[in-house]
Amino acid sequence: MTTTAPTVNGRVVALAHYAARALLEGVLARHGTTFNQSVTLRAVAVAGESIGRDELVGEVNGSLKTGESVVRGVIEELTAAKVLEEDPAEASRLRLTDAGRELYESTGAESAEISARLYADIPAQDLAVAGRVLALVTERANAELAGA
Repeated sequence: MTTTAPTVNGRVVALAHYAARALLEGVLARHGTTFNQSVTLRAVAVAGESIGRDELVGEVNGSLKTGESVVRGVIEELTAAKVLEEDPAEASRLRLTDAGRELYESTGAESAEISARLYADIPAQDLAVAGRVLALVTERANAELAGA
């Protein structure tokens, strides 16, 4: 463990993100899925029964900042893999298939175990402060992106 705490800046945040993401990517690779696909599946799962295609594109693009065409490509990949499908009740909406739900749940369980190890023994107050700071930085960055 580091003995001297660095000041939080973009590099420190990026190093933490990429180290944790590398662990997650290992989980996802074992399941034959990608990070972008995982983010997309999560957005569908937390939406409930189904989500509008355009709403999903906006949600995932808002998270990943990759561009709508990339997100639409990811949706097509997930549909082709039969983990995502059109809602039979409304074709403009998408939902998880049984295989998609299983994939989301299994990768989620494995990544939760990793998160538990990474965040173990960090005081709740420290996590709350870090959460507030990172939420504010995200809000400011998103505002700048919206104005660009």
